[in-house]
Amino acid sequence: MCVALIGGMDRLEREYQNEAEKLGVQLKVFTQAKSGLPSRVRNVDAVVVFTGKTSHRIKKEAVNTAKAGCIPVVMCHACGVCSLRECLSKLIARPTGPLPSAC
Repeated sequence: MCVALIGGMDRLEREYQNEAEKLGVQLKVFTQAKSGLPSRVRNVDAVVVFTGKTSHRIKKEAVNTAKAGCIPVVMCHACGVCSLRECLSKLIARPTGPLPSAC
């Protein structure tokens, strides 16, 4: 499964990656605005948005791209490693089953 993380703290990027690896998830981290964000988000299985550490513009851009591609979105105000773990666990244990593992 491949998940895009929008927001969060730069200094925790490596910890986010490590936590995702423990859960068997490939994580693409976007802690800051980057050009071409919609094209990068379009190819993932799910999107996690840390709303407390991202701008409204980037959040809106990521959510609109995800909705257009029928990609599940999980939003969380906190931005810690434990918050990421909870969000990824929700995505993995969805009632419709886990997401595919292609990225």
